[in-house]
Amino acid sequence: MNMAYTNKTFEDIKDWLRLNLSEERYIHSLGTMECAYELAKMFCLDEVKAKTAGLLHDCAKCYGNDILLEIINEKIKDVHESELLNYKTLHAPVSAYFAKEKFGVEDEEILSAIRWHTLGHVGMSNFEKMIFIADKIEPNTRPRDYREEIMAVLKEEHGLDKALLRCYTETIKSLVKRRLAICHITIDVYNELLNCLK
Repeated sequence: MNMAYTNKTFEDIKDWLRLNLSEERYIHSLGTMECAYELAKMFCLDEVKAKTAGLLHDCAKCYGNDILLEIINEKIKDVHESELLNYKTLHAPVSAYFAKEKFGVEDEEILSAIRWHTLGHVGMSNFEKMIFIADKIEPNTRPRDYREEIMAVLKEEHGLDKALLRCYTETIKSLVKRRLAICHITIDVYNELLNCLK
């Protein structure tokens, strides 16, 4: 089956990911695709687009930090210095770049959702929020209790924003606990969500 948003099939992309990602990361990518599809149905968003973004969101995760930084410096012009504070987020802009260059994705919302699935940004679309959350609660590698908690929140009024705030709260706690730098973008989104939900 050809995917509407790429020049590859689902199976072609899965084959590439299977060869290029660790087994756990590959299983996580499949889980994120499934969860994105599930959430897209819940929130009446484009299901094929959701599966595409979910499947490709970590496609550059197989590369070392030196290579990711090299690609960012040479090919991607809009990466802010603050995004480079934590090496765990380097793969996100490169994954969006690969989605476009290797897999022919032209849809800006898919590319943006992949680009921002680790940090997010102020003014995220519902589609971007959905992919961000799917990455955190996919069923294959994420804790079941956390997934169930977030899924319950998603069913409440303003569920997307409430669930997103819960994800950001846990991320910030984790960064503080591990004494890792917190990007100002993370704080800005957290504050935005707090204000929206007052």
